Amino acid sequence: MNKRWVACAVIMLCLGIAAATNAGAEKIFPYAYQQTVLENGLKVIVIPMESPGIVAYYSIVRTGSRDEYEPDHSGFAHFFEHMMFRGTKKYPGRVYDQLMTEMGANANAFTSSDVTCYHLEFVADDLGKVMELESDRFQNLSYAESDFKTEAGAVRGEYMKGLSSPRFIMHETLMNTAYDKHTYKHTTIGFGRDVEAMPTMYEYSKSFFQRYYRPENVVLVIVGDIKPDSTLAMVKKYYGGWQKGYVPPQVPVEPEQTAERRADAAFKGRTLPLLAVAYKAVAFNPDDRSMAACMLLGDLAFGETSDIYERLVLSEQRVQYLGPDFEPSRDPGLATIYAMVKDPADVDAVEEEIYRTIAFYQNNRVDSAQLSDVKSHTRYGFLMGLDTPDGVAGSLVYLLAIGGDMGVVDQLYATIDQVTASDIMYAAKTLLTPEKRTVVLVKGQ
Repeated sequence: MNKRWVACAVIMLCLGIAAATNAGAEKIFPYAYQQTVLENGLKVIVIPMESPGIVAYYSIVRTGSRDEYEPDHSGFAHFFEHMMFRGTKKYPGRVYDQLMTEMGANANAFTSSDVTCYHLEFVADDLGKVMELESDRFQNLSYAESDFKTEAGAVRGEYMKGLSSPRFIMHETLMNTAYDKHTYKHTTIGFGRDVEAMPTMYEYSKSFFQRYYRPENVVLVIVGDIKPDSTLAMVKKYYGGWQKGYVPPQVPVEPEQTAERRADAAFKGRTLPLLAVAYKAVAFNPDDRSMAACMLLGDLAFGETSDIYERLVLSEQRVQYLGPDFEPSRDPGLATIYAMVKDPADVDAVEEEIYRTIAFYQNNRVDSAQLSDVKSHTRYGFLMGLDTPDGVAGSLVYLLAIGGDMGVVDQLYATIDQVTASDIMYAAKTLLTPEKRTVVLVKGQ
């Protein structure tokens, strides 16, 4: 038994008592939890667990760059990741920061295409103060135009820093090439021209906050050394007066792709060639076996135990890196294979190796033992992240953001368990087709 599986066994043993509190042996999520929806629509998930004195507190805003549907206004979901630390009239940013320091709390945030998440970890005795601070800034964020322009400058700096990375160039070019209408066309930080214009959009920024930072669009997850009933009572006290007002975004539907697309991009610096081969995938649906099969297909065909990885990375050492990203999105995203090729003259041959691998899975049933191993790896990979309050809350962010409900966790892994070799072959045949493909190559100058 290797170290990975020993670690899995230890964690499962540690989780055993908590797992017994959830009915149904087929359920993967091992902790008892309370899910409550307040009258204003705020969804609250409270998960007590053995974690002496430690609490994780995640405010999940179900808005990411996907929701930036208005032309010339990309980048504002990420922008509020910055602005939310400017604070309120009651607790300005410098006061918020000072209180966090005094409590010894870790506070941070991140944004993606489907979510903006604010997360803290602190000692349980400070739960009341943290809840007062967090509920205050979500309801009463206040910033002057001068502060807005300062943060817009910081975002521009972040964008310019991104241009120094070939992976940033790759991602920006890939999304812009693969999509015509849908907002996945721009990256989380936004189009460069929109970032440049951001300092002129103070009034727009306030409307963005008013539409999306509403209780119906937020999931609050509190995990750790807590008492559920008193915690929920505290939530009602601090968040109960938050007014409804969420306005859903008018995200355009992406037309069906009917032909392969290709793009080359130049990186102003030295880099090995970066190759991305991406296919239009299906949207997240925890009951959809074709979506679950696509997730497994990525690891089967291009993961670290795949034949092509063993050959190109380990044996022949022709690529510096090879890996898949087949994770689903809220709307149809991309199933992408990335490779960093050591010899520029070998790029075409590596691309052909990727197509031969896809053809193999389109024409051959995957070995049942190999499929079972990948299912186990997926299942235990999720469970291994659940050993701390921060790990539990962090593991739930994307599922709650795109699924909206704790029920999707057990639903998703139950569907993964049902995937057959025929499902894998069907996913390869129907999703990984040339007409749904976008290929991007980034080279250094």
